[in-house]
Amino acid sequence: MYKKVLLAYDGSVEGRRALREGAKLAQLCRAEVCLLAVVEVSSIMTPEAGLTIPIELQTEDYKAILAEGTERLKALGFSPTSRLEVGDAGQKIAEVAEEIGAHLVVVGHRPQGPLARWFGSVGSYLVKRLAMPASLRWAQANGIPIMVTASTIAVTT
Repeated sequence: MYKKVLLAYDGSVEGRRALREGAKLAQLCRAEVCLLAVVEVSSIMTPEAGLTIPIELQTEDYKAILAEGTERLKALGFSPTSRLEVGDAGQKIAEVAEEIGAHLVVVGHRPQGPLARWFGSVGSYLVKRLAMPASLRWAQANGIPIMVTASTIAVTT
């Protein structure tokens, strides 16, 4: 079914759930796993508000997050490849998914308020960019499986 699975991981509670669920699915499919962490520049650079967190500090934090995720996957019997990217999370996840030829992309999902939904989430961006469905019904009718749970969004490519 799925031969390559991309697990986007940020170390959050939702990210850990998505990692676990994505790993279970990858085990069932005997899929190759790639673990990705993305340092979002937009979230750390707000000079107009007087707040700028050096990217080196954020990068070190995400290297630790990536190492922790890799260890979790190794404990489950995987030999994952891991990548650290810098930029917009949605764009980087989509780019890496396309680059490695991922058949499935798994990301964590956090409940969001109306403002965040207005501007869009990483999950909604990936659904539009990778699968292009107008709705789950449309996606299913066109043979594009999409798994959505309370904590995980998985999009096939």
